[in-house]
Amino acid sequence: MTSLSSRPARVGLITDQSGALSFMGIANVNLAKMVTDDINAHGGLLGRPIELYVEDSATDDDVAHTAAARLVGEADVDLVVGGIYSSTRQAIKRPVVDEAAKLYIYPEQYEGQECHPLIFCTGPVPAQQVEPFIPWLMQETGARNFYMPSADYIWPHTLNKKVRDVVTSRGGEVVGEEYFPLDHTDYARVVADIMASGAEVVFNTIVPPGLTPFLAQLHDAGFAARGGQLVCTYFDENFLNLVPAEHVEGLYGCLDYYRDVRDPFSVELLNRYDARYPGSAMFTAGSACSGTYRALKMWEAAVIEAGSLDQDEVIAALDHASIPEGPGGPAEMVPGQHHVRMNMYIARSEAGTFKVVENLGGIDPQESQVTTG
Repeated sequence: MTSLSSRPARVGLITDQSGALSFMGIANVNLAKMVTDDINAHGGLLGRPIELYVEDSATDDDVAHTAAARLVGEADVDLVVGGIYSSTRQAIKRPVVDEAAKLYIYPEQYEGQECHPLIFCTGPVPAQQVEPFIPWLMQETGARNFYMPSADYIWPHTLNKKVRDVVTSRGGEVVGEEYFPLDHTDYARVVADIMASGAEVVFNTIVPPGLTPFLAQLHDAGFAARGGQLVCTYFDENFLNLVPAEHVEGLYGCLDYYRDVRDPFSVELLNRYDARYPGSAMFTAGSACSGTYRALKMWEAAVIEAGSLDQDEVIAALDHASIPEGPGGPAEMVPGQHHVRMNMYIARSEAGTFKVVENLGGIDPQESQVTTG
């Protein structure tokens, strides 16, 4: 058996390379390969190479569970990164954290509230999206009435509660809130209700595969044409490829990175990615690429500080890890929270691309303190 002190560092990546979210997962694999190749090209990690083990979760939580068990069992990885849907995070968590007691980093934007000594999260949470964005939107547009069509799982339920709290605290009203199975495609009834309700904002958390038919039916009903505002915080440039541009013209989002962000490092990183991986699987934030970058680079920084792959020592260093540059800007783990302070941006869809309309600067996640005893 190879000792921990001499063998290569091992990272396991689980992401949806097939199924409804394949356009996101493929981009995550591309990014992880690029980052680990860069580290290896500069001498590796503590003088040893990083081996990247990639598993396809196929947009299926049962597949993700099996893949996670394989990574911690057969491959014996030092770190597991991945998951897009929150339900997939839970599927990965069981074999990786609950059974194998391995370090797990979840890179996607999500509902927050994950609080475990072995879990770190590198995507934005509601305090970084909803709390700064909704007041800005209400002030900029004058909108007060919100409708929330949603997929029926934990992320939309939790996010919508935060939206409701922010909207009502500022004198607005939620005039409708509906939940649908992920594979639902007929939205005629809810679209008719949106149009009859007087909603000025549709805050959407319907996800693929139901997303495309919903947006088509909302557009055809004339919601945007009558001046309605469409909001989808997770929507990024990869999602723009799924729908005709006119269906999402004027859509607002709030993420930690857009391809329109022009700081020198973000531009250089995007150019390198596009040169290496031309095609439709773009480097974006909503698809978890930016969170995957932070996960790998913060783990690298923690291992270097720890001076070993010893998990307890790496976790102690990861608790305050930071990177001076990254997609969208610098980022730092908030000590004790296992979540990241990062720059946030509001963007608007214009003619098939996103244009940043507001740089919100660095925002804290405001998550709970993790109990480590």
